[in-house]
Amino acid sequence: MSTPEDDPVRRERGLLAGALAEAGPDAPTRCGGWDARDLAAHLVVREGRPDAGPGILLPPLAFYTERVRRRTARALPFERLVERFGQGPPKFSPYALPGVDKIANGVEFFVHHEDIRRARPDWEPRELSGELEELLWRRIKIARFVLRKVHVEVTLVRPDGRSARVSGGGRARGGGGRGGSGGGSGPVRVHGPVGELVLWALGRTDVARVRLTGPTDSVKTLTETGWSL
Repeated sequence: MSTPEDDPVRRERGLLAGALAEAGPDAPTRCGGWDARDLAAHLVVREGRPDAGPGILLPPLAFYTERVRRRTARALPFERLVERFGQGPPKFSPYALPGVDKIANGVEFFVHHEDIRRARPDWEPRELSGELEELLWRRIKIARFVLRKVHVEVTLVRPDGRSARVSGGGRARGGGGRGGSGGGSGPVRVHGPVGELVLWALGRTDVARVRLTGPTDSVKTLTETGWSL
């Protein structure tokens, strides 16, 4: 049986819960204008209210998910929200099924932990364990969903040279070229440590420490495009 010390997802859960508690309910985050209370309520609802889960990814249902999240944020003290999240998913939650925690929560917890850390003016990147880096890299394909509307071909490149193409440049509206619909003259490569690549791909572009290479017009198109998850 794994322990928090040898399970990177459980370790990130503990670190995220600790960061929330330390920050306090009104602390800003890098997550869509939410404060720490908003983020804590999101984490509790995500694992504890399966009925509200679809709205996290499906825009037509987002109003219901947001309504549940707001009600949860008002109904429970901040300390209780953090405690409930730190305890793990309820037994009835899909996230309590064997193996689901590692598949579904590694990226989620890492990104939200950094959402709190990087909202502070004196933040610095932390050193990630090899286990966490590999877990994040195995889930990097989620960027294909996040970047699905980006009209530039994008490849993420880690320091050891391994890479993952996460955007094919979209479909050209007028039979356009390789860069997609007005997306530029060629592909863009985004270079950085695995954690920084994940943050960049999930929309934290203003705080992710990455380097972009490629045709100037493609880089410009990409940097002017907004996306998030």
